[in-house]
Amino acid sequence: MLKNYLLVTFRNLVKNSVYSVINIAGLSIGIACSILILLWVFDELSFDRFHPKTDRLFQVWIHASYDGKINSWTSVPLPTYEAMKTADSNIKNSVVADWGGDHMLTVGETRILKKGHYVSEEFLTMFEFPLVKGNAAQVLTDVHSIVISEAAAKALFGDADPINQVIRVDDEADLKVTGVLKNVPENSSFQFDCLLPWKYNETRSWVKENKSNWGNYSFQVFVELNDGNKEEAVEKAIVDMLAKHDQVDTKREFFLHPLARWRLHSHFENGKESGGMIEYVQMFTVIAIFILIIACINFMNLATARSERRAREVGIRKSVGSRRFEIIFQFLGESLLISFLAFVIAVLLAELLLPAYNNLVDKHLFIAYNSASFWIFAFGLIFFTGIISGSYPAFYLSSFQPSKVLKGKVQVGKSASLPRKILVTLQFGFSILLIIGTLVIYRQIEHVKSRDLGYSQKNLITVDYTTDVGKNYKVLKQELLQSGAVSSVTKSNSPITGIYSNNFLAWPGMEPGRKVLFATIATEYDYTKTMGIKLVEGRDFSEDFKSDTAAILVNKAAMDIMQLKNPLGAQLDLWDRKVELIGIVDNVLMGSPEHQIGPMFIVLQPEWISAVSIRLAGANDLKEELSKVEAIFKKYNPAYPFEYTFVDVEFQKKFTTIAMTSKLASLFASLAIFITGLGLFGLAAFTAEQRTKEIGIRKVLGASVGSLVGLMSKDFSRLVIIAFVVAAPVAWWLLNIFLERYQYRISIPWWVFPFTGFVALAFALIIVSTQAMRAARSNPVNSLRNE
Repeated sequence: MLKNYLLVTFRNLVKNSVYSVINIAGLSIGIACSILILLWVFDELSFDRFHPKTDRLFQVWIHASYDGKINSWTSVPLPTYEAMKTADSNIKNSVVADWGGDHMLTVGETRILKKGHYVSEEFLTMFEFPLVKGNAAQVLTDVHSIVISEAAAKALFGDADPINQVIRVDDEADLKVTGVLKNVPENSSFQFDCLLPWKYNETRSWVKENKSNWGNYSFQVFVELNDGNKEEAVEKAIVDMLAKHDQVDTKREFFLHPLARWRLHSHFENGKESGGMIEYVQMFTVIAIFILIIACINFMNLATARSERRAREVGIRKSVGSRRFEIIFQFLGESLLISFLAFVIAVLLAELLLPAYNNLVDKHLFIAYNSASFWIFAFGLIFFTGIISGSYPAFYLSSFQPSKVLKGKVQVGKSASLPRKILVTLQFGFSILLIIGTLVIYRQIEHVKSRDLGYSQKNLITVDYTTDVGKNYKVLKQELLQSGAVSSVTKSNSPITGIYSNNFLAWPGMEPGRKVLFATIATEYDYTKTMGIKLVEGRDFSEDFKSDTAAILVNKAAMDIMQLKNPLGAQLDLWDRKVELIGIVDNVLMGSPEHQIGPMFIVLQPEWISAVSIRLAGANDLKEELSKVEAIFKKYNPAYPFEYTFVDVEFQKKFTTIAMTSKLASLFASLAIFITGLGLFGLAAFTAEQRTKEIGIRKVLGASVGSLVGLMSKDFSRLVIIAFVVAAPVAWWLLNIFLERYQYRISIPWWVFPFTGFVALAFALIIVSTQAMRAARSNPVNSLRNE
C-alpha cells in the first residue's frame, strides 16, 4: 500500500509539474527564510550561555533616583569590588574590570593592536573562559603577567610556545605571558584578545587614588553567587551599601543584573527592565512564523485548486473499499513528502544565501548539522509544515461521498471557498503588516540620520590617545597646524561621537533637592573650533584668560533646564567648587541618535584625555593631507601605527542595529509578498477552474474579455480590501509601540496606509488578471462540450 501511495504521489507531482514546482518553491522559500531568521534569533538567544556558571554570575548595577525618575547604570565605585566579597554570605566572589580598549602588543618587530581588559585575578575562575595553557586561579596574580588568546599568540609567536615569553604592552611595560585562552566566542558580551592584571592597573595614580573613593563611578564590578536563586536576598543585603558610605546626595541603590540577560535585556526605564535586543528577537521570530504560515497557506490553496481531479480519485478509492482514515493518511503522507522535499531545497537555499546573509547581519552563522537540536528542529518543522499544510486538503477531500463524486454531482470547492478566502486574506494581512512596518522603519532611520548634529563631520578625524601623544601634544599640535594639512586640533575625554562621563551640576535658583545629570566634556583649547560647534552666546575658552580653569560652557538643552535670566557670569556648583559660566553652545548630538539631546557642560581639563580630534584642511587631496598627518604622528608617537577614524563613518555605526533591522524587514517582506503572490496564483487558478463553464456561457452570450476579467478580479479585490481594513489598524498599533522606544521619533505618516493598500491591490490584480485573461480567452466550446 505504501508503495502505491508513493507511486501515486510522484505521478501527481509529475503530471501537475507546474503546480508542483510552485507548491514546492513556495514552501522552500518560506522554510529557507525561517531558517535564516531563526539562525539569527538562536544566536542572539545563545549570548553568554556557554559560561558554566551563567545562572550564578551577575553585574552590579545602580538605581539612582533624581530629576523625578529612577535612572539605571552599570558604572560603580572601585571600593565596591572588595566590599562585595563580605557583603553577604551568598556572594562567593567578585571581580572588577575596566571598560576595555585597544592595547599595543609588541614582540621584536611584530606590533599588533588587540582589544583587552584590565581585570582582577578572580576573572577567569568566575567566568571560566577556557584556557589552553595556564592555571585560571594563578595566571593573573602577578602584577607583570598577561593572558593572551590563541589568535594573539599565533600573531606574536607563530608556532612557538608563548608561555613565559615577554610582551611589551602599550610601549610602557614588559609583561610575561602566563596563560593562553581559547579564542573568545562571538556570542560573548566580553570581547578581548588579552587580559591584563588589575594589580598593574593599580600602579596608575588615578586608579590608586580611587581604591577607597565611593564618589567616583567609573568601574565595572561582577559577582558570583553560591546559588543563583538567592539574587533577591543578596540585593537586600547590598541595596543600601552606597548610603552607608555617605552617598546620600541622591538615593542610590545597588541591584544585580543576571549574566543571561545582559545581551537581550539591557534597557531600563524608571528602574524596570524595558527591553533591548529582545525586541528585535521577538519581532523577527514573529516574521519567521508569518512567513512559514504564508507558505503553508499556499500549499492548502494550491492543493485545493487541483482538488477536482483528485475528487474522482477519492471516489474510486472509496468505492473499492478504502476507508477515510486511509485516504487522510495518503494525503497527509503526500504533504509530508512535499514538506521534506521543500525542506531539503530550503536548506540548500539557506547554505547558498548564508555568506551574503552573514555579511548583512555581521555574524558568522552556520547550520550545525552535527547538533541534535538541528535535527529535532528539522523533523519538527517538516512535521509541522506537512501536517498543517496537508490537513485541510486531507480532511476536506476525504469527506467526499463516492456516489456523488462519480456521478459528477459534487461541485468541488464551493463549500470550501470561504476558508480559502479567509486564508488568502490572512496572507495579505501579514504582507500588508510587513510592508507598512518596513516603510515606517525606513522613515524612522532617515528621520534620525537627517537630524541636526550641532557640529560638522566634514574632514574630521579622531585618533586614540597614547602616553607619547600626551607627552608630545603641544609640539605635535604645533607641527600639525604648520603642515598646512590641518586647520584645527583639540583633545578631549571622549570623541565627538560618544559620552564617556556624566556628572551633577547645580545652578543659582535650583529647586532644593533636585539633581540633574549632565554629559561631561573635558577638553583644552580649540574644542568648539575643531568640532565646528556654534557658540550661541558668550565666549570660548582662551589662553588669554588664566581663570578659564574655573570656567564652564553649557549647551542650549542645559539652559532650557536651568532657566537663568542672566546666564553669563553665573556661578555654578561643580565637584564641590564654583565655576563661572562663560558661554553657551549649540546642542551637539554625541550620544544615541534615537534620544533627545540632554544637558551638557564643557570644562577645561587638558589632563583628562582619551581622544585627539583633527580637522583636516580639505584644501588639497585628503590622502596627501592624511600622509602628512601620519608622518608627524610617527615622529612623536613611534611605537604605534597611525590609525584614525573619520567621524562620519563612526557616527554611522550608531545605526548598525536599526539599519540591519530595516534591511532584513525589507528583504523578508519582499519574500513574503512573493510567496503570497504564489498563493494568490493558486486561488486564482482554482477559481478559474471552477468557473470555466460559467465563463464559457457568458462568452457565448456576448460577454467581453474585459468584463470577464473584471468579474473574476472583483472577488479578489474584496479580499485585499478586507485584509487592508484589518491589518492597517493592527500595524498602526504595533508600530506606535515600536516607535515608543525612540525618544526622537517620527509620527507614522498617513500616506503609508493608502500607499500600501494601493500596492497590495495592484499586486493582487496583476496576478489575478493573468489567470482571468487565460480563462476568458479560452474556447467556450471546450468548457461546454459536456453540457
